[in-house]
Amino acid sequence: MKTKITKNIFDLTPYQAGKPIEEVKRELGLKEVIKLASNENPLVSVRVKNALKSALGRINRYPEGSCFYLKEKLAKELRLKPANIIFGNGSDELIDVIVKTFVEKDEEVLTSQLTFLEYEIISKVNGRKVVTVPQHNFKYDLKGIKNKINRKTKVVFVANPNNPTGTYVNDREVMDFLDGLPPNVVVIFDEAYNEFVDANDFPNTRGYLNKKNVIILRTFSKIYGLAGLRIGYAIAKEGFISFMEKARPPFNVNSLAQAAAFAAISDKEFVLKSRKLVLNEKKYIYKFFDEMGINYIPSQANFILFDAGKNTISVFKEMLKYGVIVRDMKQYGLDTFIRVTIGKPAENKRFIEALKRVLLKKGLTPCANRNCASVV
Repeated sequence: MKTKITKNIFDLTPYQAGKPIEEVKRELGLKEVIKLASNENPLVSVRVKNALKSALGRINRYPEGSCFYLKEKLAKELRLKPANIIFGNGSDELIDVIVKTFVEKDEEVLTSQLTFLEYEIISKVNGRKVVTVPQHNFKYDLKGIKNKINRKTKVVFVANPNNPTGTYVNDREVMDFLDGLPPNVVVIFDEAYNEFVDANDFPNTRGYLNKKNVIILRTFSKIYGLAGLRIGYAIAKEGFISFMEKARPPFNVNSLAQAAAFAAISDKEFVLKSRKLVLNEKKYIYKFFDEMGINYIPSQANFILFDAGKNTISVFKEMLKYGVIVRDMKQYGLDTFIRVTIGKPAENKRFIEALKRVLLKKGLTPCANRNCASVV
């Protein structure tokens, strides 16, 4: 069997997505299940729903391959040229396009440990070597990453805010990192959670587009609530985009996704509502964690990483029995950590009640006999 499969695939550990609601219902015989595992927006835009209904009559035709009208609209929104934008079937596809476009077989991809797993997985699928640098206090160590750059380094992935930690690198850190980088190195800032950020010193990476080799990844999956339609985009200087277009598969963004994204851009009220929900409910969950003495990482995204104080798989499975899907962090090597997505108020309340029952089952708080101060 091994001789028939490429080594890149044979030795690869695939990305493990959050458990689907229907699967949990079937397996455990539950009627009501909530999913707080995949950093999805719990809200849906009515304007998007109406746009999808109108687009259904065109699903017998191939989509507009270049996303022309969507690109025009987004470019106007961002005050960029359409030539600065490329769309993909989610950001994952654009990561693949970037690796294929910029990284030769004998060159390397550089990123952080404890970050979005697809940087490493996609690079390895394409046969590229990946070098990772440890984080410092659950945060990207840009100085450490910069010190690892060598003549083979071609692409650096920086998730900001980072998934799964929710931490971010600030404007000064980014400025220092980009200063003096070798001219052949391309830096990708993955800003999937950009719209949830509530920090005054978050970097404006668009200011570097024409000064440095910078590509910015954004998505409609998070604050716009289009995770099920798979559409993301990259912003870069025109020369980069033109070459990325050569590696982009034809008709990669379906017509329903294009229609939904076109409507979502205009639904500013929905974006503000989604942001307000996350910021308010995050405080509610923080308060519970503080009262319980649960160690957590303050987050700039729509999720929180916390230390359950027990084996992550056992907590995950116990939570399922209460109809609550969270994300265990075993694949990331965090044996006692759980990541929870911020949901609607009723969902967050149910999560809290379920977690309290699981952690207090044996009369123990999760941080018994150890320091439980939250990480800053």
